[in-house]
Amino acid sequence: MLWDVFCRVVDNWGDIGVCWRLACDLAQRGEQVRLWTDDASALAWMAPDGHPAVTVLPWPDDGDRGEPGAVVLETFGCELPRNFVAAIADASSARDQKPLWINLEYLSAEPYVERSHRLPSPVHGGPGAGLTRWYFYPGFTERTGGLLRESDLATRQARFDRGAWRTRHGIAPDARTIALFCYEPPALPGWLDALAAQTRSRLLVTPGRAAAAVQAWEQKKYGENPIFLNQGACGQLSIQYLPPCSQIGFDELLWASDFNCVRGEDSLARALWAGQPLLWHLYPQHDNAHHAKLDAFLDWLDAPPRLRRLHHAWNGVTNDPIQPQMLDAGEWQSWRECVRAARARLLAQDDLVSQLFRFMREKR
Repeated sequence: MLWDVFCRVVDNWGDIGVCWRLACDLAQRGEQVRLWTDDASALAWMAPDGHPAVTVLPWPDDGDRGEPGAVVLETFGCELPRNFVAAIADASSARDQKPLWINLEYLSAEPYVERSHRLPSPVHGGPGAGLTRWYFYPGFTERTGGLLRESDLATRQARFDRGAWRTRHGIAPDARTIALFCYEPPALPGWLDALAAQTRSRLLVTPGRAAAAVQAWEQKKYGENPIFLNQGACGQLSIQYLPPCSQIGFDELLWASDFNCVRGEDSLARALWAGQPLLWHLYPQHDNAHHAKLDAFLDWLDAPPRLRRLHHAWNGVTNDPIQPQMLDAGEWQSWRECVRAARARLLAQDDLVSQLFRFMREKR
């Protein structure tokens, strides 16, 4: 069938990243997908090869109504164009089976997700008056919509040659490696200081805000010292700045690393599938609503006390300093066991696209 996925890019590319993975997962299962977006520029590096069953289209203007597919996914509250809503209304009157309009929401472990998942939202005004759209919430429990997980993910991960990846990137097989994908965590300078002083590590820094944050720490600590900046090493810490990579390349980065610092929604899910210790940086909100979201996730994760404290410092919930134990290999092993236990719980549940298919069959 034909699926329409609508995505407005707010910032930081997480929204288009989720939507592209979703579109490709649908396509791999035999569906045709149109991805409508107001900014497709990130797909040039995120998905340079595209997908033959996914058509990327610009956001519809007022004069372009189009013909809606069997399922219309409105992601992250992006609000469908009025003309497309009118087209859904027309198709609902003309077809034997109405288009299914789904509002795919943000990921959270907070209690409201289970209460709101799969609820109807009748449309009372505008061109869609009389239609019903349905709330669909990704999540971490059986009473939610689950997480994106491609059918071939486990096979790809099992076939991944970790040693070869590290060799290509100049990393010794036994070197302790940390992937850094973040915004500007309040605890980042102290964390980098501790790594440089105490633990021999290789830091793999993703481009964009993570790279800018680490470079700001470098310049504040060392000024314009060309020796340090050229060598990319400080004490026990060596720093490697990475170029932009595809989503497949990002998965491999997480599989190859011993500790994964991630941000937003898509990379959190990928870090859970990677099964390594993880540190999640939530998008900061002015009213600190992300603090409750963080605690709900840590409760679901059953995070050990030090991992919880590190998350609180990383996300600005507290001003606690980085403790030496937080960098200990033994501590990381317990965190790895925690993440893998959470991954096992998720693998026992249906993935997001499988649940979308089931929901679609029920409603159609």
